[in-house]
Amino acid sequence: MKTTVERELKLEADGSLSIDDLGGEPVEPRTFTSTYYDTGDGLLLRLGIQLRRRLEDGANVWQLKLPREDGRVELEVDGVPGDPPSELAEVLRAALDGRHLRPVATLRTRRSGRRVDGAEVTLDSVEVLDGQRVASRFTEIEAELVADEPRRLAALERRLCKAGARATDGRSKLRRVLDPAEPEHPGKRAPAVAQVRALLRAQYEQLLRHDPGVRVGGEPEDVHAMRVAVRRLRAVLRAARPMLDPEWVEGLRAELDWLGDHLAPVRDLDVLSAYLDGELISLPSRDAAAGRRLLELLNEDHEKARGALLEALDTDRYLRLLSALDAAATAPRVRKSDIAVEELARKEFRRLRKFRRRLGTDPSDADLHKLRIGGKRARYAAELAGSARGGAATGFIARAEEFQDVVGEHQDAIVAEKVVRDLAARTRGAGASLAAGRLVERQQDRRRRARDAYPKAWKRLRRAGDRAWRRG
Repeated sequence: MKTTVERELKLEADGSLSIDDLGGEPVEPRTFTSTYYDTGDGLLLRLGIQLRRRLEDGANVWQLKLPREDGRVELEVDGVPGDPPSELAEVLRAALDGRHLRPVATLRTRRSGRRVDGAEVTLDSVEVLDGQRVASRFTEIEAELVADEPRRLAALERRLCKAGARATDGRSKLRRVLDPAEPEHPGKRAPAVAQVRALLRAQYEQLLRHDPGVRVGGEPEDVHAMRVAVRRLRAVLRAARPMLDPEWVEGLRAELDWLGDHLAPVRDLDVLSAYLDGELISLPSRDAAAGRRLLELLNEDHEKARGALLEALDTDRYLRLLSALDAAATAPRVRKSDIAVEELARKEFRRLRKFRRRLGTDPSDADLHKLRIGGKRARYAAELAGSARGGAATGFIARAEEFQDVVGEHQDAIVAEKVVRDLAARTRGAGASLAAGRLVERQQDRRRRARDAYPKAWKRLRRAGDRAWRRG
């Protein structure tokens, strides 16, 4: 399976722009037909995922495009018409569970282009086919990086626009043909149950959106996004317990805990590896070289944790959890529907404020970590009530994020220090021990700085909470 990371920009132009005027070297002209596939409810398109079969010169190639923070990753496998190759079907296992694929669009593209400034600039004349009939046409300019230097795209975009191209909203060819309806967002006066359903649906689809990327690997943000979705789902279910069947809620939250327990080690080791790698670079060269052994051990731990996560994603238990979340987002088990979402958020904040009051001015590390968790719960409950409370809730959410950054830095330093000490105990040699000692000192400084910033961050959060959740 061929894997490529795409970083590109999309523009449009009329017939007055000639890419031959850009210079560079010509790209061999091509003509190909792409048949796009999706589920009956358009799930893949909604998730930002594209699956297509491309026919060119008599050969069929299946391509799967997955969203990434810095572009898209494309997986390519030779195949035949019909069902997608098993390699791609496995990557889409979670999204396709119980769903059937069908062709949703066929596009014929005539492509010409040039290699310019480290990118391939192509002019695509696209025909949208309805059987043998051409239903519509459009022209698109794409610039895709050949060299891995993202800054070149911005300069190339300015050059293309100066030559007559026009900026677009970045939609793919398929979205220009099948522009999906945006999901409905409940308004201020929507019932609490509608608010809960919308948040559950958004986070359920967030899991599906990043599941393929986790399976493919290479992008830590996919694991992070899935972990955040699990946390938000748990927090929403917790905050909404007064209106939902408690036994149903706890069963669903327990299964989310199980998934979170597999995501957490991988995410924590992703963060720690990146952090320690940066710290080692800043050490004297001799200490940094010795400290590399610590990072090697950390990477070994990461591979084991990732293996355990992939095993979990391949279980029927995981698929049952996704099915239960889909059902929950459609019809949660409601026992009391006349509860206002702002009241749920108000109670969560009051619970947080009460716990903070009990801690005093110098909380223990463990209590500060509990306060961090409480802050997340209050923030996610505020997201549930955001549309009902407006700007005050938005301000509270922003302050909650700042607070989480501060106490999160404190917790990250504690975890990093413990891991470094454990790694040092698994190595031999004075050099590695010395490097570990330097890293431990930095974590202790990092923790002190976070503690110093904590009182101010809490004060800002408390004030924002008092404004957001006062009655009336």
